[in-house]
Amino acid sequence: MKIETLKQRLDKNRPMTTVTIRMPEDVVEDLKRIAPRLGFSGYQPLMRAYIGQGLRVDLERLENNTINALVESLKRRGVSEDVINEALTEIVNG
Repeated sequence: MKIETLKQRLDKNRPMTTVTIRMPEDVVEDLKRIAPRLGFSGYQPLMRAYIGQGLRVDLERLENNTINALVESLKRRGVSEDVINEALTEIVNG
């Protein structure tokens, strides 16, 4: 994840929107029970944390799939592995 995107995600004052979701009552009760034990002020912040965590994993996986596909495509077109590694290093450190 890019540094600027990460900084925005960590901003506590990000705009919020209301979402309605149907969930089994027992799941909501479990969330309410476990939230304070994990240091959350309520079950909704815990739900946001769970969703955010899963979203970050999927975004990372999708980004890696795209990068891997690009690298493989470049290799098939004859771009040397050294050039590809230099470019990836530049992106990561740049």
